[in-house]
Amino acid sequence: MMRMFPVLTLLLAFSVALSASAAVVEAPAPALAQRYLVQAVSVSAARRYVRRVGATVEQNLPIVHGVAARLSAPQAARLRTAPGVRIYADRAITTSQSLLSTLTSATGEIVSQTLVTTNTLPVVSSVTSALVTAASGTSVPQDGTGENTPTLLYQTNYPMLVGAETLQQAGITGAGITIAMLDSGLWQAPSQNYGGRILGMVDVTNGGSGPVTGDPYGHGTHITSIAAGGAVNISGNYLGIAPRANLVVVRAFNGEGAGRYVDVISGLNWILANQRKYRIRVLNLSFGAPPESYYWNDPINQAVMAVWQAGIVVVTAAGNSGPAAMTIDVPGNLPYVITVGALTDNYTPYNLSDDRLASFSSAGPTFEGFVKPEVIAPGGHMVASMSSQSYLANIDPGSMAPTAQMFTMSGTSMATAVTTGVVALMLQSDPSLSPDDVKCRLLASARPAVSAGGALAYSVFEQGAGLVNAVSAVNSSATGCANRGLNIAADLAGTQHFGGPANEDANGNYYVMNMAGSTWGGSQPNDGYSWSTAYDGDQGYTWSEGYVWSQTYNWNEAYTWNNGYTWSKGYTWSKGYTWSKAVPWWNTGSQAAAGVQPASILRWVPNQ
Repeated sequence: MMRMFPVLTLLLAFSVALSASAAVVEAPAPALAQRYLVQAVSVSAARRYVRRVGATVEQNLPIVHGVAARLSAPQAARLRTAPGVRIYADRAITTSQSLLSTLTSATGEIVSQTLVTTNTLPVVSSVTSALVTAASGTSVPQDGTGENTPTLLYQTNYPMLVGAETLQQAGITGAGITIAMLDSGLWQAPSQNYGGRILGMVDVTNGGSGPVTGDPYGHGTHITSIAAGGAVNISGNYLGIAPRANLVVVRAFNGEGAGRYVDVISGLNWILANQRKYRIRVLNLSFGAPPESYYWNDPINQAVMAVWQAGIVVVTAAGNSGPAAMTIDVPGNLPYVITVGALTDNYTPYNLSDDRLASFSSAGPTFEGFVKPEVIAPGGHMVASMSSQSYLANIDPGSMAPTAQMFTMSGTSMATAVTTGVVALMLQSDPSLSPDDVKCRLLASARPAVSAGGALAYSVFEQGAGLVNAVSAVNSSATGCANRGLNIAADLAGTQHFGGPANEDANGNYYVMNMAGSTWGGSQPNDGYSWSTAYDGDQGYTWSEGYVWSQTYNWNEAYTWNNGYTWSKGYTWSKGYTWSKAVPWWNTGSQAAAGVQPASILRWVPNQ
């Protein structure tokens, strides 16, 4: 059966012998050949099938038991009928973007406002595409109230918002923990003090395996400096979250922030193959795509599950398609990983009472009924490192501080990077933690938003457990509260898949089902477990450290999924798990199905 997956763009367990992906050219590509991912029971089996049809193998991808290959239409047709073989068409990179007419590029050219929508292919939109100021006239770094402060006096406020500043002062800086950043590359500003902390770099775009030579887009530089930048102001305060953490940089996205599934999978394969060499403990994935299959059928999700199973904590972006329900992107829709939504401080960094959920932050549940995101973190008007020569700086010079080489943008990409840095702090404090342990402690220590009356201000489908709290997470001793009921080995083997406890009632309200006793399938008490999808974008709330959940994270459980699309105890999702897309993506032909809209690689919205 052929499955097509769309182009992947930034926003911005298999038991196999893993080796770094290497280009293997066997023969000239046939005329009009297209790139595919070919999966079988093993890499060697996939290679044999490709050879039998006289096609070209480009890369081995053992993380998904497959290869990248160039196939002509007749060759692809033959492989579709081969037993035990799946093929996925890898789309060429295309752009669909909205630019602001008020922005002038560095060369003085006016950038068009037109939203390019001519691409009819099902493009995958990065869940966390860059969100920048609509028309900012500032030329200095801003955060919070935005004082015109020289760089050496400047202080970002997001380390303070999540408690990282307190841990840094106590000597917990992420030292000795390696973070892998899979993104658009890295431009190394001298002020970020990366130095010897960068242990390895590889550029896998277009099937490559060479070193990373920069970041022409800018997104990767921005999020890397948030998570692990070492910039220090004159007072000795760090501007990033885990400023002493080690880094591995994998470039899988091009100079305009777009990429392909095969390149991302190749990058994930390289990370897993080099896990021990670089002692990689955390992986940041600040990108995404709209889900168009069950989570277990998506090839990127399969690769990410293998990374999690190997002991690497994976932190992913929820997406920038909020506040609507069921807008969590791939790979954030995976039940195993830590999916992060975004908070804004409302431009008042020292007034925590008006902080609120960012309106762009994607919300759950997932199509399989899992509650997402797990947590939220600062993601509004985030100031971080970027070269003034980058693509983003050129199309939005108003958000660039050229003398300081810092850029302001918003998105769940940035919130993901904050959380990645917090995970590094947790692992430095306790290196014995497993990925499930880290997820559990983040949940147990998070601070949900509460109203003046003490009730939850947002549902679990919007804020998860709440705002990341680094100090409480490091001090937590919680165990066993994450990924209960899941079996990642069975999931990867295809012998068992899972659904979550969320459902939707006849009035369109989402709720968490009670999974206990004779009332199984009914709704939980109204304690943030139900949601009418109403959203107040202007209201700020207090994020409470003392809130006690009535059900102790029962919403983070999983249940066996059977072939009838019903729950294992007989409860059927009210809408039958129908997809928002008209046609499943793996059944479409070379053109997008009717109703499938192309996604822009840059979803421009104002900073929050």
